[in-house]
Amino acid sequence: MTNRLSQVALLIEEQSSAFEAGAATEIFAPPLYALTICAASPHTTTRGGLIAPAHGLEALETADTIIVPDRPMQTVAPAVGTALARAHARGARLIASGGGVFTLAEAGVLDGRRVATHRDLTTTLQQRFPGVRVEPDALFADDGDVLTAAGSAAALDLGLHVIRLDHGAETGCVVAKRLAFPVHRDGFQSQSVERPMPAVHDESLTPLLSWAQARLHEPVGVAELAAAAGISVATLHRRFQAQVGVPPLAWLTRGRVLIACRLLERGETRMEVVARRSGLGTASHLRTVMRRSLGTTPTEYRRRYGPDGGEPVGHRARRELGEARPIPIP
Repeated sequence: MTNRLSQVALLIEEQSSAFEAGAATEIFAPPLYALTICAASPHTTTRGGLIAPAHGLEALETADTIIVPDRPMQTVAPAVGTALARAHARGARLIASGGGVFTLAEAGVLDGRRVATHRDLTTTLQQRFPGVRVEPDALFADDGDVLTAAGSAAALDLGLHVIRLDHGAETGCVVAKRLAFPVHRDGFQSQSVERPMPAVHDESLTPLLSWAQARLHEPVGVAELAAAAGISVATLHRRFQAQVGVPPLAWLTRGRVLIACRLLERGETRMEVVARRSGLGTASHLRTVMRRSLGTTPTEYRRRYGPDGGEPVGHRARRELGEARPIPIP
């Protein structure tokens, strides 16, 4: 962990979401981060009750990362807007979700930025702040030092995304497991897509996913998954969409690309070895899949994110693919 990212301030405003504030204290917790809770007033009422934060806005002066949970679209206190603008000007990373995005907008730090907010607020946000580049329906948007989310569950998605950026995909998986929250969704998925949970416990894909993760380096495809589960391919597709949120082939490819990324990050230079150990077959297929999935080639990925890469710490996982649990390298 780098000191640049370790100091986190959770900014509580009047009627901030107690759910999101609580989630932040779980995600941005020691030993990964040092979290401080602050507010403009020593007695602030959240949507879960009265909170007495230990610090005032002075905590924003030294925080590396500032989190603004969802809150009603009320006018932001001038002192809050000024403190956020100053923090951002000195290089602090800003994270907000739902109505909290309006706090950042009123602070004047979102002009020209790609942002996400709850779909019920996107039109209002765009009308009030025309300089903001709103991404309708996105779960979250990563614009470098400004990250925004739709709110509630999407705030968890974004928090785990930040964990992966700062500490790598495997740490993100550990935190997700502790929270019992999946890391299958990315920021480009729509808020509007319904993902019903399985109604029958016996239909859980958990045993199948564990079985498949141990065999990603083997030529396991959709037909083999269906056979291992003892169900038809059509039923497999239906259960994957309901429980995982992506088709089975996309899940297999994601896992194999993640293995390839980890091998490249550790310095493997032989592309045929990376292709074989990740289950992607040939070096040619490895290049094709990585370009389609990540927009880069294996050689370029290793140059940027490998042991001798030039990217700053915390950026090496920016374009990684996350999983709900660590995937072993065969």
